[in-house]
Amino acid sequence: MSDTLTRHPAIRVQNIEKSYKELHVLRGVSFDVAPGSIFALLGSNGAGKTTLLRILSTLLRFDAGTAAVNGHDVATEPLEVRTSISLTGQFAAVDEILSGKENLVLMAKLRHLANPGQVADALLTRFDLVDAATRRVSAYSGGMRRRLDIAMSLIGHPEVIFLDEPTTGLDPEARQEVWRVVRDLAAQGTTVLLTTQHLEEAEQLADRIAILHEGRIIANGTLAELKRLLPPAKVEYIERQPTLEEIFFALVGTTSPEPGKDPS
Repeated sequence: MSDTLTRHPAIRVQNIEKSYKELHVLRGVSFDVAPGSIFALLGSNGAGKTTLLRILSTLLRFDAGTAAVNGHDVATEPLEVRTSISLTGQFAAVDEILSGKENLVLMAKLRHLANPGQVADALLTRFDLVDAATRRVSAYSGGMRRRLDIAMSLIGHPEVIFLDEPTTGLDPEARQEVWRVVRDLAAQGTTVLLTTQHLEEAEQLADRIAILHEGRIIANGTLAELKRLLPPAKVEYIERQPTLEEIFFALVGTTSPEPGKDPS
């Protein structure tokens, strides 16, 4: 861990515990997230991922431990935390009756920003939604709704964004769109903490990955560090089969079958 991360983490979680009566959801969770990085919290359903995000976004009290976001204590400085973060849930929180631009303008007005129309136009351009700006969101695809949802969450320039399973229910193409957006956010300096139960998503996006299992962090590191936890397998011969995703993009894209191959 670098000195910069140790001294100035964008998110610091130390020994967080949370229980609901006899159900222990979080059991001493600790990790740091570096500014401008993508940190993936990987775990199955019920592991405690959403509970932890709700704690960090000041929506849920915790029983023990400490947590800070952008240097502000989650328990004692909730207002300061809220002004520096944004939370996007598992399902897009957009008004389907309004157009994409109207959703953005409404959010900009709620945040009391000057020139809400200009704010909306800039985000529509950034998230490749200009052509759909005046269309009702009810006519948007899943990927477009998710991009709009993330765009709305960026109004006010939050330094940290929490994404709770951002590709839930999306098809492979829409998932790729969201991945591009997440990478762009980090490239522009936004700290991203995302939860996911999809191993490929964590592998593709994250600078660091923490595995949350039964309320505990059982591993935390870069992909390369996590790979070193298991000994390499000795393979003398392997015939690689295409993945379902490769098959899908080959069929819907412009890639032609290899000569002599039966496409059926």
